Amino acid sequence: MKSSTQSSRLLQGAFILSAAAIISKLIGTLQKIPLQNLGGDAVFGIYNTVYPLYTLLVTIAMLGLPAAVSKFVAEATVGEQLHAARRILIRSAVITGLGGLILGGATYVGAPYIASWVGNSHIISPLRFAAWGLLFAPMMSALRGYFQGLHNMMPTAISQITEQTVRVAVMVTLLLYLSSRHAGAEIIAAGAMFGSVGGGAAGLLVMLLFWQRHRSRVIVNKALSEGSEVIKTRQLLSYGVPVMLGALAIPLVGLVDVFTVPRLLSLGGTEGAAMVQFGIYNRGLPLVQIVTMLATSLSVVFIPALAEANFKGDANLIEVRLRLSLRWFWLLGLAASVGLAVLAEPINVALYGNASGTGTMIWIAFTAAGGTVSIISAALLQGLGFVRAPALHLLAAALLKAALNLLLVPQLGITGAAIAGVAAHLFAAALNVLLLSRTTHLRLRPADVLAKPALLVAGLGLAAAAVSYGAGAVFAAAGLAGGRVASLAQSLLGVSAGCAVFALGAVALRLLSEPELQGLPGIGPSLAKLMRKLRLFS
Repeated sequence: MKSSTQSSRLLQGAFILSAAAIISKLIGTLQKIPLQNLGGDAVFGIYNTVYPLYTLLVTIAMLGLPAAVSKFVAEATVGEQLHAARRILIRSAVITGLGGLILGGATYVGAPYIASWVGNSHIISPLRFAAWGLLFAPMMSALRGYFQGLHNMMPTAISQITEQTVRVAVMVTLLLYLSSRHAGAEIIAAGAMFGSVGGGAAGLLVMLLFWQRHRSRVIVNKALSEGSEVIKTRQLLSYGVPVMLGALAIPLVGLVDVFTVPRLLSLGGTEGAAMVQFGIYNRGLPLVQIVTMLATSLSVVFIPALAEANFKGDANLIEVRLRLSLRWFWLLGLAASVGLAVLAEPINVALYGNASGTGTMIWIAFTAAGGTVSIISAALLQGLGFVRAPALHLLAAALLKAALNLLLVPQLGITGAAIAGVAAHLFAAALNVLLLSRTTHLRLRPADVLAKPALLVAGLGLAAAAVSYGAGAVFAAAGLAGGRVASLAQSLLGVSAGCAVFALGAVALRLLSEPELQGLPGIGPSLAKLMRKLRLFS
C-alpha cells in the first residue's frame, strides 16, 4: 500500500514538473517575438548572443549540485535523517551561492575579454547586466533540488513559472522604456537581459517562501543531529560535476554560433551590421525550439518504458518501442520542417513584420527534423543505459557545426550558418541511431524511413502551400495582402491544411500498425482500442 502511494506521488510529481517545464519553456521561447518586435533585429542579435552565454555560466555555477541535492536528500529522507537532508541543502546552497558570486564577478569584470572572444563589443553591457543574475539562479536551483528530493515538485513548478513570467514582464517593461528614450541597441539589449535578473530574484524568493513554510512545519528529530551527516562536499561534487558536464553538451551547437557567426559576419562589415544579421538569423529558431521542446517533453515517456523492457530482457518489446518512437519522431520533425519551410514567408511577416531572412528561415526549419530524432534517440540510449554517448555525439556535432560555419558563413552569410545547423543536427541524430542499431540489432526499413515519409510530407507541403498562397491571392484581390494580419491568416490556414493532410496520409499509408501502437508507453493501448473501433486497423 505504501509503495503504491509512493508511486502515485512520484507520477503526480513528474506530471506537475513536466507541465511546469513546458509552460515555462514556452513562455521563454515566445518572449523572443516581442523582443524582436520592440527592439529590432540588432537588439535581437545581441540578446541571442548573450543569453546562451548566461545560460552556460549559470550551468557552470551550479556545478550539477541541484541533481546531487535531489539524490542525496531523497536517500536521507528514506532513512528519516531530516537533519542530514537540511545540512545537504545548506552546504550545496553555500557552494552554489559562492560559485555564482565568483563567476558573476568574473563575468562583470571580464566582459570586455569575453566580447573579444565573441568578436563583438556590443555585448559588453548586456553581459554585465546578465552577471547579476548569477547571484540568484544557482541558489534557487539548489533549493529546487532539495524539494525534488522530498518528492514535492510544486515549489519547483511554481518557481519556474514565476521566474519566466517575471523575466518577460521586466524585459518588456524595460524594452518599452528604453525604446521610448531612443537608447542604443546595446543598452536596450542590456535592459532585456536584466529580465533574467528579475526573474531569477523572483524565482529564488518563491523558493525561500516555500523553504520557510517547510522549515516551520517539520520538526527535526534532535537525536539525528549528531553523527547523521554522512554526505561530504567531495561526494556532492563527485556526483554533481559529471551531471554539469553532461548538461553543458546540450547547448554546444548554439554556443558554436555565438563564438563564430558574429565574428565571421563582422569580417565583411561593421559589428553593428553583424548583430543585425545575427538577429535575422535567429528569427526562425523560436519556432524550431517549440518543436524540439515538445519532442523533449514527449521523449521522457520512453526512458523508463525502455529501461523496463531492457531490464526484463524483452528484445521484441525493445525493438517495437525503438522502431515506433524513431519513426514517429522522424515523421513529426520532418512534417514540422516542411510546414515551416513552405510557410516561412507569411510566418516571418506575421511574427516579425517583414520578410528579411526568409531564405535562411527555410533552411533553419529543417533543423527540426534532425533535432527531434536526436532528442528521442538520446532518450532511448539513456533508457538502455548509454548515458555518455549522446553527450559525446553532441560534441562531435558541435565540432562539425564549427567547421561548417568557418567554411560556409564567409561565402553565404547567415544562410551558411543555417545549412551548417541542419547538417550538425542530422549528424548527431545519425550517430545516435547508428549506436542504437548496433547495440539492439534494430533494422529500419527504407519504406518506413524514406519512401512513405517523403510521400506524406510532399502532400503536406503541397496542401499547406496551396491553401496559404490561395488565401494570399484572395487577400490581394481584396487589397489586404502584405500586412501582418493577412500573413497570420495565411500561416494559420496553411498549418491547418498541412495537419489535416498529415493525419489522413498517416492513416492511408498505414504508417502505424496495431502492435506498434499497443507497445507505445502510457496511452498506446487506449489509442489502439479507439482506432480499432473507428475501423482504422484491419
